[in-house]
Amino acid sequence: MEKKVTKGLRVWFIIHFVIDIAFAIPLFVAPSWVLGFFGIEVSVVLARLVGAALIGIGGVSFLSYKRSVESYKTMLELKLLWSAAAMIGFVWSFFEGASENVWILFGLFLVFFLVWLYWYRKLTKKELKNEI
Repeated sequence: MEKKVTKGLRVWFIIHFVIDIAFAIPLFVAPSWVLGFFGIEVSVVLARLVGAALIGIGGVSFLSYKRSVESYKTMLELKLLWSAAAMIGFVWSFFEGASENVWILFGLFLVFFLVWLYWYRKLTKKELKNEI
């Protein structure tokens, strides 16, 4: 019995692609402006590196649309690790004096972390049922 990826999860991957690209392109093209908006002081090289990571992660979300459950599960693991590490970094930075605007970014990553956790658990639960 072949496992299928639900339409809902596929849609969330496309939503993730759109949001990642919406942040990635400005970070890549106009990093000083984006960083200034969020009150973040970091080199434009690092901002472009984050932009590139967002293009990569979001791009794979788009390219994964017709892939297998295993591909989605692997991507969910990456997204969970990425969003958890980002949230830890935002909190840590806030306590070191970063702008209050980092909470906007924290909130965005938190929403995605919870979405990815929901879908990861749902896929894992489905796998366990198929094994019984």
